[in-house]
Parts: sequence; C-alpha cells; structure tokens
Amino acid sequence: MMPCAPMPLFEVPEGTDPERLAMVRALARTPLFSGLKPDSLMRLAQGCRSEHYDKGNILFHKGDPCHGFYLTLEGQVKLAFISPDGNQKVVEIIRPGQSFGEAVMFMERPYMLMAQALTECRLLHIGKDAVFAELNRDPQVSRKMIAGLSMRLHNLIHDLETYSLRSGRERIIGYLLREEEMTGLCIQEGPATVLLPTQKGTIASRLNLTQEHFSRILHELVSDGLVTVEGRLIHIPDIGRLRDSLP
Repeated sequence: MMPCAPMPLFEVPEGTDPERLAMVRALARTPLFSGLKPDSLMRLAQGCRSEHYDKGNILFHKGDPCHGFYLTLEGQVKLAFISPDGNQKVVEIIRPGQSFGEAVMFMERPYMLMAQALTECRLLHIGKDAVFAELNRDPQVSRKMIAGLSMRLHNLIHDLETYSLRSGRERIIGYLLREEEMTGLCIQEGPATVLLPTQKGTIASRLNLTQEHFSRILHELVSDGLVTVEGRLIHIPDIGRLRDSLP
C-alpha cells in the first residue's frame, strides 16, 4: 500500500459543508489525487458519498453494475472470485488509503468479482459521472488515474510472477517481509513482529495456497526458529535471518 500524501494547504470556500470538507481532505491525502488543484478536489467531492459497512457485509457481487469506484478510509476489503461450488480465490486485500474499482468503471462494464468487508469499514464512493467530468476538464486528473492503474497492473504482474515461479515457503516469507515494511519501521536486523491483517485462510487464498499448506509452512518456519506464532501475531526473532533464508 502506498502511504498517504500530505494534506495540501488551500483556502476552503466559506460555508462549505463539513461532511463535504472531510471528503475533500480524504481525497487530497491519497496518492491517486494528491497534487490536484483545490477546485478539482471540491468538484470530485460533490460526486462522493460516505459508506459504512459492518464486517462481512458485501459491497458488490460479480455482475453488479459499476457506478464509480471506492476509496478505503478505514478497515479492510476483500476482492475475490467465487466458484460455482462456493470456493473463493482472494485477488486482493484492500487497506486504508487504497482504492479499487477504477478499471471496471473506465471499461463501463459490470463488476468482475465480489467485494466484502473483512472488518468494519468506512469507504468513500466516488461517482463515475464526477470522475469523467473532471477527466474532461483537467488533464492532470487523467495522468493521476493512469499512474494509479499502471501501478495496480505492475503489482498484479508481480503477483503472477510470485505465484508461478516461487515456492509456497518463499511466498509466505516474502509476504511477512512486505508486511513488516508496511509498518514503516523497515527493520534490517534483529527482532520484529507482524500482525496479520486478517484470517490466515484469507491470506492463504491471496497467496494462492490452501489453508492447510499455509499452516504447514508456518509450522516449518517455527521449527526452523525463523518465526513464532501467537494467533495473528507473527514474531520474527531476527528479520535479517528470515530475509537471508530466501534463495
């Protein structure tokens, strides 16, 4: 996940609705919209609505019409495919500061997967009409959106490479190292702790592993002295040693 951008300083028009102002600030803190002109942010905010979901709520199903895209303010959202027999393949776990649904919005097609709240979530839905109007008005918005979609494609290609060419053990170690980096501490040597963002089964699906395979590899890492497991807390005695265990 990319860090939130600093909030730009600009004058707020007198009489601006506090809820609308909060939306403007949320947009300005995200990499996708950071650096946009204040009037652009204000216009985009006019097409936004705040949405709240409890854990387990479905945001949309595969085949539902897409009327915009989402920005995650709080909580986590799971994007997944559902097979005819009910099994899930988790494509991505969305966290605060990340957006999703842009590509389908531009294609003007129904959603191709489902989205479900993994935790209690607060989201900002950004309407398609407002986005398209701003794209026509300001080329900078187009460049930002293209950059965001390009980054998403880059990440998906990286995931495909990981799933195709790396062992399950390598995927899990790489995942733990990325989770530690996302804490902002970026520890090079010595002990570190990773809090898994959601249930192990969901993470296993994200890494294209069965839950049984995921658990077996974790037990192997414990036996090798590379980690200890305490629920969703993964304690790493020496993160440098864990990193060096990768081929």
